[in-house]
Amino acid sequence: MFKFLKEVVAGSGSGLKDFPYTIGEPYASAWGSWKHHRGTSKDDGSPVSIFSLSGSNPQDRHMVAGRNGVKRLRTVRHPNILSFLHSTEAEAADGPAMKYTIYIVTEPVMPLSEKLKELNLGGTQRDEYFAWGLHQISKAVSFLNNDCKLVHGNVCLASVVVTQTLDWKLHAFDVLSEFDANNEASGSPMLQFEWLVGTQYKPMELSKSDWASIRKSPPWAIDSWGLGCLIYELFSGAKLARTEDLRNTASIPKSLLPDYQRLLNSTPSRRLNPSKLIDNSEFFQNKLVETIQFMEILNLKDTFEKDSFFRKLPNIAEQLPREIVLKKLLPVLASSLEFGSAAAPALTVLLKMGSWLPADQFNIKVLPTIVKLFASNDRAIRACLLHHINQFGESMSAQIVDEQVFPHVATGFSDTDGTIRELTLKSMLVLAPKERAHTHNNLPWHALMEYFWDFRSSIPHALISISCQKLYLQMTDCLVRYCSYLSVQSQDLS
Repeated sequence: MFKFLKEVVAGSGSGLKDFPYTIGEPYASAWGSWKHHRGTSKDDGSPVSIFSLSGSNPQDRHMVAGRNGVKRLRTVRHPNILSFLHSTEAEAADGPAMKYTIYIVTEPVMPLSEKLKELNLGGTQRDEYFAWGLHQISKAVSFLNNDCKLVHGNVCLASVVVTQTLDWKLHAFDVLSEFDANNEASGSPMLQFEWLVGTQYKPMELSKSDWASIRKSPPWAIDSWGLGCLIYELFSGAKLARTEDLRNTASIPKSLLPDYQRLLNSTPSRRLNPSKLIDNSEFFQNKLVETIQFMEILNLKDTFEKDSFFRKLPNIAEQLPREIVLKKLLPVLASSLEFGSAAAPALTVLLKMGSWLPADQFNIKVLPTIVKLFASNDRAIRACLLHHINQFGESMSAQIVDEQVFPHVATGFSDTDGTIRELTLKSMLVLAPKERAHTHNNLPWHALMEYFWDFRSSIPHALISISCQKLYLQMTDCLVRYCSYLSVQSQDLS
């Protein structure tokens, strides 16, 4: 019997014997009867989350509902829904009895309640982050209700988790069910498993098990109510204890209050559609939401819009929660630069954000992007890299400089743009100590020396300005210091 039940869950494998993940410590909270564990892949050590649900009988109603959750999470895909990786079921002796456990492996996430305590945000920064998170969960709910004609059934604080980039994801799909106004069958998960939903989270029609009324309601009616419960729990800072507490609106921001009240309308047909909340809510109009949304569609913006945005971004970033900037905005910015949707002004912002990271994190999150950009044909990008090379040069290893950076930088000696040639020469003061001996000894010295002499002789002595004289002295110093890194043979040849 249990073998059959295991096979119900696709990709279930053969239990924990071949389970390719290591189960770690549990978090303090999770939705329903599930436990949420930290975990790692046995293949590469990458982090994951592992959810487990146990029972003494494989036909226990919690277990049956859990299998519905596994099936739904595996098949429903959306950027704001928790990403499924693997599932299995296992049985083990528990004293004289047997214990049966369902495991779900997902991308690494943390319970929202615990992440909010960790972030400890307040004031405007808290409200802006809540706005971004609610925007994401509203999109997930709208996708389920409007696009898939599905009902989640228990949207609340416990059904939301947070990724490593601080994005909010919806999960807890045990009650998830198709919405079919014409189907009166009693086999739907909503009818079977509504007992899993806490009484305080149920709208009146669900609390009364008024299925006739539910079938006549729009598909978003139950989940819009759930969004209202989530909003209450977020801003009150407490788990909803009684349905009546939803009337206490003292903690709800004024810009969100009208939407909150429409989500919790006592008449199901008049509740606010999540898609309308996304499109029209004044609460979502803030710096953080607008900044992330702009960056996510950067490839659709024209050059003028991008330049204007990135020139303002450093000041905006100073006002946003630092952890959100570093964990959410910085990765998006780095990716945009790597794939060419962001231009040179974005590189300056990346370096500024990178300066807020510890050295080890800078080397992981920023340096790989910088190294890749040295291969760019965009002169503005190359000039920006060379101009700021003092900020990151020390972080590059000799091997990286030798194999991935210097071959591209060296082309600047013969570039037709004088600024690039000048910056290339100055960059040697930073790169030279990093280069290996064989690199020094095979440099295009003729190009380097010719550029220096051409510059010196291109301006009549009487017309040399103070700034030109300073540059001349810098270049002379650069050459002298550069030569100190060469072998004796190479110095003689030069």
